Amino acid sequence: MQVLQGPEARSALTRTFNEIPVPDAVLARIEATFGEPLSPAQVVERILSDVRARGDDALRDWTERLDGHRPAELRVPEAELGAAQVAPDLHEAILTAITRVRAFYDQQPAHGFLTHGPDGALGQLVRPLSRVGVYVPGGLAPLISTLIHTAVPAQVAGVPEIVVTTPPARDGSVHPAILVAARELGITQVYRVGGAQAIAALAYGTASIGAVDKVAGPGNLFVVIAKRMVYGQTGIESLPGPTETLVVADDSADPRFVAADLLAQAEHNGAEPVLVSTSRELLLRVQAELSGQLEALPEPNRGWARDSVQARMKVILAGTLEEALELANLYAPEHLCLLTRDPWSLLGLVQRAGGVFVGEASMEALGDYVAGPSHVMPTGGTARFMSPVNVRDFQNIISVVGLNEGALRRIGPAGATLARAEGLEAHARAIESRLS
Repeated sequence: MQVLQGPEARSALTRTFNEIPVPDAVLARIEATFGEPLSPAQVVERILSDVRARGDDALRDWTERLDGHRPAELRVPEAELGAAQVAPDLHEAILTAITRVRAFYDQQPAHGFLTHGPDGALGQLVRPLSRVGVYVPGGLAPLISTLIHTAVPAQVAGVPEIVVTTPPARDGSVHPAILVAARELGITQVYRVGGAQAIAALAYGTASIGAVDKVAGPGNLFVVIAKRMVYGQTGIESLPGPTETLVVADDSADPRFVAADLLAQAEHNGAEPVLVSTSRELLLRVQAELSGQLEALPEPNRGWARDSVQARMKVILAGTLEEALELANLYAPEHLCLLTRDPWSLLGLVQRAGGVFVGEASMEALGDYVAGPSHVMPTGGTARFMSPVNVRDFQNIISVVGLNEGALRRIGPAGATLARAEGLEAHARAIESRLS
């Protein structure tokens, strides 16, 4: 385990924008599917243009080609939605997550304001988006929590219509846990289509899937590229990439918990675990714990986590906790975990992070499911300027200007002067026409 310090540590945690690396296996699969070597962006461009041109027929073709099933009916029938069942403990966990996430976002200020003063009225109107599409990744397991953590803030924002797209299994089914969560959320529009073709349908609209105002939710490389390409045609909440966790720990931290928190995110493909500590002894003890806990994981989780630890893990020795937080702010992690003797004393030093997890009882893994805030958070250093999914992502803010004549006469000349300085004579005359 290489331990970095000082300028080396700062260099390792300084972000530069890079395209997400494409594994050779993905490139090989693209060539096998398309019969020629294409980049992921070229693949997405083909899918988007085809869905835009041929609508539902293209959705069916691409779903069959990429997911192994040709859906006769893209929308999950309401009877199937109503009949979906899961084990009682999972059903109860879904309800717990929905309740806690909704309770959290109910506290977010989500309204506008209108102030009346001597100059008249100024304010903001806040209006919900009309229609939002939530993308729920498929793959090896149903990401139930993604549906909850994206749809609930949209509902609290007042969005009247939410649709869900998710890749079908090879038999065409949608996992019952996704259907149960949608049903408990009151969402009736669930479509068995995933990948870039789903993003195309949500952005452009087809006969079966109407276009939306915004697409939200994480996905694989092709989904992220598709969201980037359709931005402008529709809105997007972010471009979530591979997950990352930075743990700040001092000599009081339990190495078992530090290792467990790092591995909890390391088991995601492409994850980047980071450990910053003021104790060299703790770093050594965590290294031993990582080895033992890795071996105890089942496959394929062990392989995914080992790849993240061996290929991308960064280990930093900081001189003080203040330096540790300075390094964390430089990195701007998606998840920042504070496992120190007095973690609350460090909260005021946090400047850049998607979410902060304070103390041993607030592990990030709990935040992924039932803590309250959405787990859809900025990655890749974008926490410098972006925020986790929240109510405001699903609202429009409209400025209101209702000044009176007294205000016009007092500030109008300054407005006209600025207009002429910018070479916009018609602007100046529009103001002065009210002053004459």
